[in-house]
Amino acid sequence: MTNVPPKPPVCVLMAGLPGSGKTTLSRTLTARGFVRLCPDEEMFRRHGVYGVDFPRGVFPVLEQPVLADVAIELRNHLKAGHSVVVDHGFWTPEDRAKWRAIATDAGAAPVLVYLAASHAELWERISRRNAFHANDPNSIYFSESDLQRYRTRFVPPQADEPHVRYDGDPANVTRALDARIPPT
Repeated sequence: MTNVPPKPPVCVLMAGLPGSGKTTLSRTLTARGFVRLCPDEEMFRRHGVYGVDFPRGVFPVLEQPVLADVAIELRNHLKAGHSVVVDHGFWTPEDRAKWRAIATDAGAAPVLVYLAASHAELWERISRRNAFHANDPNSIYFSESDLQRYRTRFVPPQADEPHVRYDGDPANVTRALDARIPPT
């Protein structure tokens, strides 16, 4: 009998705009045993409602220490052998490379999932969520002009950035991950 080394934990990073399905997908993965880390929920816990409890323009400044703490938590979970999904948009190749390096350095296999969606799909989902934004840390209020501005800053993964494309069916992502997930 040969000893097969255990598979490393998996770190799922997502690239997607608000309304693309990141939270829905990340919650599906928690049902499969992944630990879910969500910077938006930590922002809500620390600072309250975006645009209500703190001014909109200070979000990037307030988010930096939250992201630093989430990165530490991610590293600790991965080093402990837990697979993790980070419920965050990772809008740029540089940001994704930084977080992939955190996962790799912690001994995990990073997997990037791209959640592509049209403007109409995103705006329809965000419009529905806007009605509940004060009660849900994942439902930050966005206007359509915010979404249009965010789209100009979002850089989708290209061919040189390996990724799994999410088409709205979580089963497609979970099938792509099945070969990588260590047995529990």
